[in-house]
Amino acid sequence: PQTATMSASSAKVTRKENSNHDGADETSEKEQQEAIEHIDEVQNEIDRLNEQASEDILKVEQKYNKLRQPFFQKRSELIAKIPNFWVTTFVNHPQVSALLGEEDEEALHYLSKVEVTEFEDIKSGYRIEFFFDENPCFDNKVLSKEFNVSESGHPVSKATEIKWKAGKDLTKRTGQTPNKAGKKRQHEEPESFFTWFSDHSDAGSDELGEVIKDDIWPNPLQYYLV
Repeated sequence: PQTATMSASSAKVTRKENSNHDGADETSEKEQQEAIEHIDEVQNEIDRLNEQASEDILKVEQKYNKLRQPFFQKRSELIAKIPNFWVTTFVNHPQVSALLGEEDEEALHYLSKVEVTEFEDIKSGYRIEFFFDENPCFDNKVLSKEFNVSESGHPVSKATEIKWKAGKDLTKRTGQTPNKAGKKRQHEEPESFFTWFSDHSDAGSDELGEVIKDDIWPNPLQYYLV
């Protein structure tokens, strides 16, 4: 009886396998091609909806970007009442602090206001502005860096040229200090924060710009209070 049962089971499996195989054979190349064409048509509809979604999302982002502006303005007015708010915020941010040397921190003590402006077509770019009080390092009152998309569709950036005072150019320091033997030893200070304004090598994925725009600017208080 056990053998008969096993034989019956084997027969069912065999018939099932043959059935699947026969079904595959019955599906002609023409039917497969038609199915592929229909899949392509459906995919085009999905892509069309995705494009529409992107356009709708952009409109919503633009709407709320405008609604946020009065609150950003009010926040800036309140921040102005707190000494060293921005330098403290930057020093407390793990990614930004890694870019700051001691001299950078000293210069950033004169930073009175930061503004981030996303352009009307949010996809096309943004601008970050740093407002400074009179300071011993440079003559500029405002330093800015702007990120755009060129006519050819490539990301580009441009920035204020820093007008350094005599002997105060932080971007030209060697990063080395002489030791007792008069030899140079590598100093562990990072490259100056201010070199960012002249670095346009990777406008499409500017890490510092994106950190300021997407992480710090939405809520700088969380880093000030760290």
